[in-house]
Amino acid sequence: MSETLKFTDEEIVEKVRSGDRDLYAIIIERYKDKLLRYAANMLRDNDRAVNLVQDSLVKAYINLNGFNTQKKFSSWIYRIVHNEAINLIKKRQKEIPIPDSFDFESEQDITKEFEEKETAIYVEKCLGAMPLIYSEPLSLYYLDEKSYAEIGEILRIPIGTVATRMSRAKKLMKHICQKN
Repeated sequence: MSETLKFTDEEIVEKVRSGDRDLYAIIIERYKDKLLRYAANMLRDNDRAVNLVQDSLVKAYINLNGFNTQKKFSSWIYRIVHNEAINLIKKRQKEIPIPDSFDFESEQDITKEFEEKETAIYVEKCLGAMPLIYSEPLSLYYLDEKSYAEIGEILRIPIGTVATRMSRAKKLMKHICQKN
C-alpha cells in the first residue's frame, strides 16, 4: 500500500477504473479533510458538510469513468463538492446578501497555538459573515492553496473574474474584521 501512496490521483483513478477499487480509499484519505473544510465554509454547517462530502465522494466514485485523467483530479472533485453544496444552498435559500451601501472602491506573525486557534476561529467567523460569492474563492486560495486557474475551473468562471472576486473579498474581509 505504501508504494501506491506515491501514485498521482490520476494514476489511482486509472487503477480503480481497471478494477482495483480498494485504492479509492487513498483518494478519500487525501481529500476528505480538505473537502470538508471547503464544504463547511460554503454551507456554514459542519454536520451538513460531513454528509455532503460523503455523498460527493460516493458520487465521484460512481462517476469515475466520466473523469478525464488528462485534467487535474483535485479540480474535478472540488467541482463535485461545489455543485452539491450549491444545490443544498439553493434548497435552503439562506444566501447572505451584500449590503447595497458597501463600497468596493475603498481600499501576523502568530507563534502560539492558542493564538493560531483564536485567529482561525476569527477568520472562520469573518468568512461566515461574507457572501458565498466572495468567501468561496478566498477559502479556496488561502485555505486550500488553489491557484487562480484552479479556482476558475472549480467555480467555472474566468480567471479575471476570480481576480476581481478575490480583490473584492479581501476588501470585504478587511471591512468585516474591522467591524468585529
